[in-house]
Amino acid sequence: MTFGEDWGWGSPKEESRKIYDRFREGGGNFIDTANVYTMGTSETFLGEFMQGHREEIVLATKYTNAMPVEGKKDPNAGGNHRKSMMQAVEASLKRLRTDYIDLYLLHIWDRMTPIEEVMRAFDDLVRQGKVLYPAISDMPAWLVARGQTLAELRAWAPLVNIQIEYSLMQRTVERDLIPMARALGMGITAWSPLAGGILTGKYSAGLAKAGDARFTSPMMQQRYNMDDRKTAITKTVQNVAAELGGSPAQVAIAWLLAKQTIPIIGARRIPQLEDNLAAANVNLTAGHLQKLDEVSKIEMGFPHDFVESDFVKNLTTGGMHAAIVGA
Repeated sequence: MTFGEDWGWGSPKEESRKIYDRFREGGGNFIDTANVYTMGTSETFLGEFMQGHREEIVLATKYTNAMPVEGKKDPNAGGNHRKSMMQAVEASLKRLRTDYIDLYLLHIWDRMTPIEEVMRAFDDLVRQGKVLYPAISDMPAWLVARGQTLAELRAWAPLVNIQIEYSLMQRTVERDLIPMARALGMGITAWSPLAGGILTGKYSAGLAKAGDARFTSPMMQQRYNMDDRKTAITKTVQNVAAELGGSPAQVAIAWLLAKQTIPIIGARRIPQLEDNLAAANVNLTAGHLQKLDEVSKIEMGFPHDFVESDFVKNLTTGGMHAAIVGA
């Protein structure tokens, strides 16, 4: 998402190439992009960068969001439906200069396309060899589960991954999406692992002073402005980083790794990438994890808190509790 400057921020081609090469040198082989990222520039850059070693890359891209064309409105250019998917995959294949996509994701739920249509279209692309594995991003757990069940029932290609916003700042996915993924055998990739940079501490003084072009819109200001909870989490991350001799970004990424998820890093400069990659060497102790979990905890809500209450447990088990006795 940071490859290209079409959105007014990001990395120019030369810097993007350096980031890509350094990531590969560090052992990285999974690349995540989308058709709409920087108006297609991200895919175009990657198509050039991967030449000569495409088979070594696990490539993920996405469809759903329309590619804006000045003066033109086209309802077929976006959405989850089959026409959108088929048009988008062909365009992505051309920009990426490849015959197939390893992981192809529905980018965001359009709130109207039947999940049956999505799953059947995914299966068609897999059978055609244009996609190896289908996946879904930014969709309610109940709908993803329905799609996975349909795939199992009809012998269609199953979903192998969900991509969700997950970080110390955003843990509501622990209510349903993550348990669903674990139960249905789906991998989890986490976007915005640093909460848009908040977890690095650079927005502690407020977005107005940060001067980051990504956060100039009212929507982004509201989403990322600091409050008491965000401030407390950020301070705890900074304290843990100081104890370990690392950076706040490394701690935030290491926390996600400890949760058995794949953090999607989006560095715009080489120093940021180097810092992020070093998270693989950060070992959070049980004490550190407890501090981070506690300060960022969320209410699980209904029915989770209800069924976990002692009153309900006693009702559902007839007052009996299981115990394991060692031999």
